[in-house]
Amino acid sequence: MARIGIVRPASADAGGLCLIHRAHQMAVPFENLNIHLGEPISLAADDLVAKIVTRRRGGFCYEVNGAFALLLEALGFQVTRVAARVYGGGTLGPPFDHLALVVRPADGSGPWLADVGFGSHSTYPLLLDRREEQDDPGGRFQIVPAPDDDLEVLKDAEPQYRLERRTRMLDEFVPTCWWQQTAPQSHFRMNVICSRLTEDGRISIAGRTLIRTSGGTKTEHDLPDDAAVLAAYREHFGIELDQVPAVQP
Repeated sequence: MARIGIVRPASADAGGLCLIHRAHQMAVPFENLNIHLGEPISLAADDLVAKIVTRRRGGFCYEVNGAFALLLEALGFQVTRVAARVYGGGTLGPPFDHLALVVRPADGSGPWLADVGFGSHSTYPLLLDRREEQDDPGGRFQIVPAPDDDLEVLKDAEPQYRLERRTRMLDEFVPTCWWQQTAPQSHFRMNVICSRLTEDGRISIAGRTLIRTSGGTKTEHDLPDDAAVLAAYREHFGIELDQVPAVQP
C-alpha cells in the first residue's frame, strides 16, 4: 500500500477496489525495460513483489496484474486470473497474450474486470457482466459476447482484446511471457515503453521521447542524451537505471 501511496481501504468492497485500481496505475508504470536491459522476467510471486514493491519498478501485463492480484487477495478480494488475446493490426495475438483479472469484492458486487497492466486502459475496473457502454476517465468501454463463450473488450468502439472466462494459473502464462521477451515478432521487443497514469492524463517514455498527455493535449519532447533519458526515468517514474534501455538489432 505504501508503494501505491494510499492507506488500506476500510473494507474489500467495490469502492476500495476502484481506489486501489486507480492508485496502482498512478504509481506503478506499464513498462518493458527488462527486455531491453537484457534482464530476465520472472513470474514467481517473490520476484514480482521484489521488482515492483522493493525495487519500485513496473512491468508488463503478467508482472503488473500478477502482483496486483496478490495485493487484492491479501486485502480480502476474490481474484480469478484470466487469459486474453490482444488485437494488433486487426488480428488477434497468440493465446495467453495478456493476463487480466476478474475480481469479486466482499460486498457481493461485480464481478469486475480489473486490468492495471494494459497501458492506456480504464482508470477504474469495469463491470464484467454489463453489456451496455461504461463511461470511464480513460474512455467509453463495452464488454460484449464473442465466439466460444469469450468476451470482447472494446474502448471507444475499438476492440482491445478477447477475454476467456475460464480460470487460469499464473504459471500457465510463463511460456508466452518467455515468447514476448525473446521472439522477433513480439512487439515488446520492437519498442521501449514506460508509461503511467497521471492526475489529468499520462506520462510516458517511448525510446528517447518524453510524452505527456494532459487534458487531452499531447506533447512530445526528444531527450538529447543518455543522461537526460536516465534523469527522466528517475524524475517521472522513480526508476533508477545504470544504462539506457535500447532496442537490440
